[in-house]
Amino acid sequence: MKLTSRDFASKGRSAADACSIFFFCGQDEAGASAAAAELASWLPDAGERVEMSGADVRSDPARLGDEARSTSLFGDTRHIWVRAAGDEAHEALKTLIETGDMGAGEACPVIVVATSATDKSRTAKLLEKRKDALVALFYPPDLISVVPTVRAMADAAGVRLSGDLAERIARASNLDVRLAQSEVTKLALYLDANPQSPKNAGPEELEAIGAVSEEDGFMPLVNAVMSGQGNKVASEIARMKQLGLNPVGVLLAFERRAAQLARIAAVLGSRPYGDLDKGEKARLGIFWKEEREIGQQVMRWRQKNLLDRLTHGLTRLHRDLLTNSQAAELLLAQGLTSLAQLAGAGRR
Repeated sequence: MKLTSRDFASKGRSAADACSIFFFCGQDEAGASAAAAELASWLPDAGERVEMSGADVRSDPARLGDEARSTSLFGDTRHIWVRAAGDEAHEALKTLIETGDMGAGEACPVIVVATSATDKSRTAKLLEKRKDALVALFYPPDLISVVPTVRAMADAAGVRLSGDLAERIARASNLDVRLAQSEVTKLALYLDANPQSPKNAGPEELEAIGAVSEEDGFMPLVNAVMSGQGNKVASEIARMKQLGLNPVGVLLAFERRAAQLARIAAVLGSRPYGDLDKGEKARLGIFWKEEREIGQQVMRWRQKNLLDRLTHGLTRLHRDLLTNSQAAELLLAQGLTSLAQLAGAGRR
């Protein structure tokens, strides 16, 4: 079975009942992760969550099947959550399926969120035609699609949002639905709102909870690094630490910008950036506040195959942050400094 971000909301629940292997992929890693978490809540008997990394299942393909067919200490149900990169989980899933076909026994649900994988990957091809598996592909969102999602989140939490305020949260979250959900949750707690007792939220309430804005959040750091402004990077990293921004959340902002630059480069082909019309800019999520910075970054990163190096570098950095959370802040600072140097090379 194969679903996309457009039909997951309407068909995902039935997939949760019918399938036991779930593969979430696509350029929108934030959307894929959020959908995977939602699917886990739809499982008939989710039980305990057992987390594994892509490196774990790649180095020992049989381990996934062993974990999926074992029981917890107290005999409770469980599901396996694998965060992988690309096709890291391919051999493990293939082994899980083959051993199941040979009578190894029933396995618990396995959810794989695969950064940088697509529906053309070997893992997706392995699963997409199976009745017991789901491949869910998530495209990068645009403002038009995220605003209704933010309002739906708010409705579910008992918070009444205007369209303007939902758009402000979407922009401030850099179109990352997980960050938007965090802001909505904070609003609901601040207002003491719930679905049975909904409350109205306005700009004052949003300011009161300290919602991250584009000026105060990730974007100055993103633009300094992606534009190769080495003289600004150190001070922006220091500001990141002062604000207590989550390293993974910061990295997601870079991943989203990298995906945006790749989409813009694909649309442009050999054309110059200035050829984009207003409609194309709107569809590509180019907001007027950052139009100049994004234009400079497109010209810089589409040279010398730098976009490929950027994508692979961010994928490795994401994996490093997840596997070494204690040193995440230091690893992020080192990684962003290297990216700024690479972007600076694009100036020449």
